Amino acid sequence: MFNYTETEQQVAEFLLQIKAIKLQPNNPFTWASGWRSPIYCDNRITLSHPSIRTYIRQKLSALIQEEFGAVGCIAGVATAGIPQGALVAQELGLPFVYVRAKAKEHGRGNLIEGDVLTGKRVVVIEDLISTGKSSLQAVEALREAEYDVAGLAAIFSYGFDVATENFKEARCPFFTLSNYSALLKYAEEHQYILPADVEVLKQWRTSPDTWGQ
Repeated sequence: MFNYTETEQQVAEFLLQIKAIKLQPNNPFTWASGWRSPIYCDNRITLSHPSIRTYIRQKLSALIQEEFGAVGCIAGVATAGIPQGALVAQELGLPFVYVRAKAKEHGRGNLIEGDVLTGKRVVVIEDLISTGKSSLQAVEALREAEYDVAGLAAIFSYGFDVATENFKEARCPFFTLSNYSALLKYAEEHQYILPADVEVLKQWRTSPDTWGQ
């Protein structure tokens, strides 16, 4: 049986409590990718709740120190990773930059915004990991700018196998405060979902690209 850590449980509780995560197995959402999904996650909502925002900032900062040791910079991924990354950089007293989804089409045409610190050992901050594609685009941009990317930290992961493979292929370790397995366990234990919904939600994670078709 899956057992979650105290942090995994607490973050799952917060995200459900403030409706940053919504579970609707009988009324699925449609993502921008076209995937149908029984879950929708918007971790930007955490920024509106000071105590939760503080908890996440402190836990991400502690995770970075524990898993990556000494780093010289924090980088946020546009857009939702920017405020989370800035909060973590402030907590750790480190420089902060952020990576755009694509280079600006005017001005200096920057892809990385901030005082670019070549050679610095950097940890990338995301709010959410799905397939990992956009996160790893940011990692690649930082590497091309001659940063030493130690890895990535995020609030939540759906736990897709494809994400694990993508990060492994990119040689980029990643860690999250909570995850889909912890969320389902907490949601079932505290009646956010019915026991009958659990299997449906597990099936979605196994085949998210074809689920509901």
